[in-house]
Amino acid sequence: MLKCLTGAIRLSGKWFGHSCTRTGALVRRGTATLKGIMQVKAIPALQDNYMYLLIDEHTCQAAAVDPVEPQKIVAAAQHHGVQLNTVLTTHHHWDHAGGNEKLVHMVPGLTVCGGDSRIGAVNKQVSPNEEFMIGSLRVRCLFTPCHTSGHFCYFVTQDGSPEPPVVFTGDTLFIAGCGRFFEGTPQEMCTSLTLLGKLPPESKVYCGHEYTVSNLKFARHVEPTNTEILHKLAWAKEQVQKGMPTIPSTIGEEFKTNPFMRVLESSVQQHAQSNDPVAVMGIIRREKDNFHPPAN
Repeated sequence: MLKCLTGAIRLSGKWFGHSCTRTGALVRRGTATLKGIMQVKAIPALQDNYMYLLIDEHTCQAAAVDPVEPQKIVAAAQHHGVQLNTVLTTHHHWDHAGGNEKLVHMVPGLTVCGGDSRIGAVNKQVSPNEEFMIGSLRVRCLFTPCHTSGHFCYFVTQDGSPEPPVVFTGDTLFIAGCGRFFEGTPQEMCTSLTLLGKLPPESKVYCGHEYTVSNLKFARHVEPTNTEILHKLAWAKEQVQKGMPTIPSTIGEEFKTNPFMRVLESSVQQHAQSNDPVAVMGIIRREKDNFHPPAN
């Protein structure tokens, strides 16, 4: 018996668990009836990637985020009884966009969103602050260049939902970290993280990789007396040891534990020996690029 991250149970090759059946404005799930809500199912991929299935339970429509292993996405959509109609691609790197072409063959008619012409199978080029709907879910496209020049994050809300908003951050914002500056500058990363930092603090952060423990070890190196970092590192180690994910975080948590979100804090500036936040961003990113996390 295997228990997957979505909470479904697989026995003898069959999936058992929740499915989505629309009944007017309500969703019947098991024996309970409730108003349709937004759900995010995390699906591990490759070595340390995360793909996501974003579900609107009100309409049973769904979107795949960075579906590098499309067969897993299709199986998850079938298991949850939802109609997959959209792909949200954060950037063009193969470990995020590499499954798009296969997925559009498996599920004809998909709208494949992205902000970079290098993204495979993209048929909807998104623009900064553009909004569109996936069922009753409102998606806002946030332009966050630096890791790549065409990187977008996707901020999702639902009117009247008891769930907090979510943001899919790809390789721009990780839990306690940020992406490498492959095609951008410290100024661009400062601008991108400032944009994400303006989201509601309760917004759930779903990033593209499971890098949390190594990121928090670097955060501890930058701020060794930050108790928020120490507590979260201990928790993250336990999660990984149990084979559990460390996502999601929240924007509010990142302001407490992520050195790249804390470049205005005196403790981070003292470590970098600079009070210029853009310079601090560049200094600690270069340091992170050459950082070898200790065993503990």
